Amino acid sequence: MTWSLDARIPIVTVADPAALAVALAAGKPAAVLAATPHPDLPGAIASASFEPSGPAHPAACACCAGRSAAAAALDRLFQARVRGQCGWFERVLALAGTDAARAEIAAALREDAVTAARFRAAN
Repeated sequence: MTWSLDARIPIVTVADPAALAVALAAGKPAAVLAATPHPDLPGAIASASFEPSGPAHPAACACCAGRSAAAAALDRLFQARVRGQCGWFERVLALAGTDAARAEIAAALREDAVTAARFRAAN
């Protein structure tokens, strides 16, 4: 018998705030990744936002090493979780209402080694 365990944090992408509210109310504790800054969301353990426009700095800069804005936002969520700066969340709900936002999240999961080691697409 073959066993497979994927301990990475699942990311569920939702398209609008109504779907986000439903997803927050159901299931395990969740953090929110939003493509634009969002006010406090009831039920979210933590939140981070990003502008889906690609890296704001040149490759290998000291602060982000040229990583995408989505990857950097996911880093902030992960670091807050492991440092005890927020509650322990078991999933991330990504509010991505545009194709560009969804593409940036998918690219971060596919191309950014640190993001891919910590997170996985759930849908």
